[in-house]
Amino acid sequence: MSEAEAKMRRRTTTLRNMRETMAGTGKRTCTDRHPTEPQCSYDPVEGLTLAPETDPVEKIRQLEDEVSRLKNQLFEKEQALSRSITPNQHQANLSKLSPISTTSPGPSTLTRPTSSASGISLPQASITMMNLITPDSPQQQVRSDSGSPELTTAPKSGSDPFMDLLFSGWNPDLPDPNTLNHYVDVFFRCDPCGSRVLHRPSFLASMRLSPRDPGFPHSAILHAICAAASRWSPQNVVTMPDGTRRDQFAEFHASKTRQYIDKTMASGEDIFSVMQACILLSWYFYQEGRWVEVWIFAAFQTRVAIPLRLNYPGTFSTHGNNSPGAYLAPPKDLRDLESRRRTWWMTIMFDRIASVGGWIHAVDERDLGTELPLRTNDFESEIAVPSNPQDISTPDVFTRHPPQYTDSFLLLIKSVMLFGRVTDYNVRGNLRAPTAPSKNQNPFFLEGFDALDKLVCNDFLENLPQMYKNNTGVTDAPEGSTLDTDLYMVHIIPHAAAITLHNPYIDFTDPNNVSTARCIMAARAILSAYYALTATSLDITRLHPFVTICWYLAAVVQVQLCKYFIEINDTERESTVWGEINVLRFAMMEYGQRSPIGTRQERLLQGLMREIVRLTGQKQPLQVGVPLYPFSHQSLFKKDEMPGQETSQDVTSTTQVPLPVSPAFDTRPSSSGPNAQILNSSGPNVMGPTWSSGTLTPPNGAPTLGVESDMRSTSNYNS
Repeated sequence: MSEAEAKMRRRTTTLRNMRETMAGTGKRTCTDRHPTEPQCSYDPVEGLTLAPETDPVEKIRQLEDEVSRLKNQLFEKEQALSRSITPNQHQANLSKLSPISTTSPGPSTLTRPTSSASGISLPQASITMMNLITPDSPQQQVRSDSGSPELTTAPKSGSDPFMDLLFSGWNPDLPDPNTLNHYVDVFFRCDPCGSRVLHRPSFLASMRLSPRDPGFPHSAILHAICAAASRWSPQNVVTMPDGTRRDQFAEFHASKTRQYIDKTMASGEDIFSVMQACILLSWYFYQEGRWVEVWIFAAFQTRVAIPLRLNYPGTFSTHGNNSPGAYLAPPKDLRDLESRRRTWWMTIMFDRIASVGGWIHAVDERDLGTELPLRTNDFESEIAVPSNPQDISTPDVFTRHPPQYTDSFLLLIKSVMLFGRVTDYNVRGNLRAPTAPSKNQNPFFLEGFDALDKLVCNDFLENLPQMYKNNTGVTDAPEGSTLDTDLYMVHIIPHAAAITLHNPYIDFTDPNNVSTARCIMAARAILSAYYALTATSLDITRLHPFVTICWYLAAVVQVQLCKYFIEINDTERESTVWGEINVLRFAMMEYGQRSPIGTRQERLLQGLMREIVRLTGQKQPLQVGVPLYPFSHQSLFKKDEMPGQETSQDVTSTTQVPLPVSPAFDTRPSSSGPNAQILNSSGPNVMGPTWSSGTLTPPNGAPTLGVESDMRSTSNYNS
């Protein structure tokens, strides 16, 4: 018997005797019954630390650790001896483990679905593979320090890739390193939301560290990245009864992220990293259109950020109103400072976006003391740049944009905060108003309305720096099209805010109604931006998910306009508006192919359309101007051909079809006043020819998504 074995047996015997003594159930010898000296145990006393030699719990822990260490040493020696005797045994053992590949397993290898009470199968990678480790094996005796709940790791034996991975401290709930790196890469390349809070260069560098290294990314962030990135690399997708899609892989990692959030709520451990993971998860819920979770997480983030003092200048403060100091220490460097700023502003942006339906914000604008972030390039390159001189209380923050502190992301923050001011105005105006806003009142007599209207409808976009003012974020060049999602949103969010501000006061019967003109122009601007995007080869599903809300608001205006044309029996312009409504509907449905929020917003729009579907004289209103679906990003027409020219290509025999657009409003006057010009003139946003009415089917022969039959089945009742 080797010395290590003998020592291990002695320690094991001692440990067993101690356990039996404490439990009072073991066999006792004469010496046990009559000890030579009293054996005392002491209850723990607050503030008093027992010495290790008098604390039985501490002594047992020390013995357990030593026994585990000795077992590991013995196990490694046995494995080394086994390999030296039978060098081919390793391959033979691997061949027996057929469920596990000897190469780096892909997502399908690591995610086996198991039954769930909700009807969604969640992948349980760790359960399947951890079954290979028997409960009595030495692997189970090693504790993990990776921070993952209930995580066990194995000693490095060199006989199994998975065991080696666990021994390195890898969280078995995560995909294998190659797959995880793929999702991280997809996340930074494709995600238009949460990726803004992470410092990409240092994050990618930290992914190459050992999982046990303190600098390795927190598991909560990695789980959240997997959930968010799965949108562009889906697997195990199931269709829910309401027609939306659920990715089981994403659901699994979202649930794991929530476990870390729950743990942090109880302990406060790793609070900043988990808060960043919460932001990523919140945007995942937003893209899924899961509004209850969106609303709850929007509030949760702000309630966590405020005790961290992220709303103070420099994201840190040592003074307060008899309140405890900041939970976080001062930022240790410029990267840490900017990460905190971006985390805070992304939290506030999410709160504003979640509240556009007319809800009170979680944090008042007057309580935002944090300066605006730096430019993304300065953040990622870690150039020593002084803090941004602007914060939200700066008087001209929406009209003056210092070049050294301006990029598309900073302009996006400002545009969302501008929308937030509209929400604040509407909520506070309605809170104590005796009656709801009416089309019969002139809103410009209301206090503060004129100034807000001027800022939203004119000043913000007019004062953008020239390089951003003339660039809508869409670039279609011969070498390839590019899309700046942040800048694209900067150009349409103010129009969505204008609709939100003026919509209660629309009156199409009044040719001098300013609110009507504002809403129609804003809806056309949103449509025009969409047409510009679809004229390129770019994928609209890469846009920020808030774009679906902007499309919805534009469609709301068009639905009201369509109803007006039905009432005055103007079938030509009614048909035109139907085409524009359907273009927006199909934009939402196209976006919903990747993010369920698009499908949910389109379904919400259907509810608003029931009345006009019932009243219209159009034979097939939901197919007027409808795109052939799914539409191609490549145009049917040649570059030197004008839309509407004859072409020899058969539309029904190819998938290379353009997104149809609707014509401008008829130039035939129907009323007088400034609104008549808006309703009747083609203006700057001249649209191409509309597709003719009739039964249009997509190239694959499927009906138009069943929307026509569904809508008409609910609209055949007489009012």
